[in-house]
Amino acid sequence: MLNPLILPMAAHLALAALLYAALTVARAPKVWGIGRRADGSNPFATIEPRLSANLSNQFEWPLFFHLACLLLPSPSGAALLLAWAFIAGRVLHSAVQVFTTNVRLRGLVFMLNFVAVLGLWSLLVKASLR
Repeated sequence: MLNPLILPMAAHLALAALLYAALTVARAPKVWGIGRRADGSNPFATIEPRLSANLSNQFEWPLFFHLACLLLPSPSGAALLLAWAFIAGRVLHSAVQVFTTNVRLRGLVFMLNFVAVLGLWSLLVKASLR
């Protein structure tokens, strides 16, 4: 039987791939000269560092998400709900980090990811104690 947590993990992979593509587009004017403004400037100059930072974030806390998903012996409905909550939180976190400079909002949105992963790990610890 396929692990039902594969789909949320694949969704996170898709988000990371989307961010790589967006970063490539944002860097194109600087790296290849494609899409430069008439004055030679990069129209994505303000968003590029935020995209880059957000992409780096996809390899920090999400590591614990993927580990929990892979290690859970028999994922429950609660695990699936937490996994999708994590993905929703990641998408929101990415949108807030890339399109705003509101650090307070970004921190609040991050809490959704944080709590979801802690929930997955609590399920994993509970399962390992049986």
